[in-house]
Amino acid sequence: MIDEQAKQVLGLALPTDPRWVNIAEKNIEEILIDHAYCEQKAASSCISMIIQFPDREKLVEVMTPVVAEEWTHFERVMDEMKKRGYALGPSRPDEYVKALSKVERKGGSRDQQLMEKLLLNALIEARSCERFRLLWKHIQDEELSKFYYELMVSEAGHYKSFLQLAKEYMPETVVMKRWKEILEQEAEIMKNLEVRSDRIH
Repeated sequence: MIDEQAKQVLGLALPTDPRWVNIAEKNIEEILIDHAYCEQKAASSCISMIIQFPDREKLVEVMTPVVAEEWTHFERVMDEMKKRGYALGPSRPDEYVKALSKVERKGGSRDQQLMEKLLLNALIEARSCERFRLLWKHIQDEELSKFYYELMVSEAGHYKSFLQLAKEYMPETVVMKRWKEILEQEAEIMKNLEVRSDRIH
């Protein structure tokens, strides 16, 4: 289970079900495949924000290297899969992200819309960071354990960057109030999601 220090850093309202890492380790091929697609989607999400908000200079400045990092993560996951003789296979639906997308508030000013996207991306990065931390601490494969430690550190940085960017465009009090609401809604989503052995989220 996530410890108090990690919980405090990431802000997650509900820790991952402790059963997840045990069943994930038994299905590491499926976890790696899903992880590869998660990294693809993370890069695409950042590119989408740049395309939608090209006039927000700080956003473009911060997002551009994140896109490159997320794609490098995809390549690194593919390398780990290749070492183990795994193929990418077809994409699969991400029920977690699908449920989370319904939390996003539509309308409002462009800065409010941007805040929503940044906070949802921050939350996905925080949850990924928590999952990578569990894999780092608990899986027996030493090479993969080291790999997930490195990605955990990177995802934590992305989470902080997204949250900080939101505060560039909206007052901090507004951002943190909305962040708390989204954390609570995500906790409800986590309570109702099936614990899957073949998904990162």
